[in-house]
Amino acid sequence: MRFAPAAVALSLLVAVTASVGYGASRDPDPRALALAEEGRSALDKGEVQAAIDSFEAALAVDPAYTAVYVDLADAAREEGLQGKAIRYYRDALQREPKNLAAISGEGEALLEKGAVEKARRNLSQLESLCGTTCSETQQLAAALEHGPPASVMTAEAAAPEPVVTQN
Repeated sequence: MRFAPAAVALSLLVAVTASVGYGASRDPDPRALALAEEGRSALDKGEVQAAIDSFEAALAVDPAYTAVYVDLADAAREEGLQGKAIRYYRDALQREPKNLAAISGEGEALLEKGAVEKARRNLSQLESLCGTTCSETQQLAAALEHGPPASVMTAEAAAPEPVVTQN
């Protein structure tokens, strides 16, 4: 019994130290920064696959670099892979729940897939985090105003009815 106060104090010290170490932010690896910048410039040039390669290399160097997940999601959206983009945005949000770029990007990807109500939820989340004046909120609001993209007609839907004629 006489060690109980000391044990409580020691456990409290360990708990506080562990939480401070876990919550501390850190700078990304400089090599990952360079690779991510290389990927962004390739994406700006329209070289989507080269950008994806650079972003994946940056993640291999520094898997905790959250901004690369957002960049990978943007590149996936450029290729029309909205499902993959949503997964990358959610990975970024799992690491940083208040990442505005990831919330906005996920909302736009959801809208492109036709999930308008889920995109509106992302918009309301953005409005509660940063208001209506931040660029991410305005970007998602503008995308919602335009609505989801028109669905693409498949070849099966446009197949002509067979006509039998006699020679």
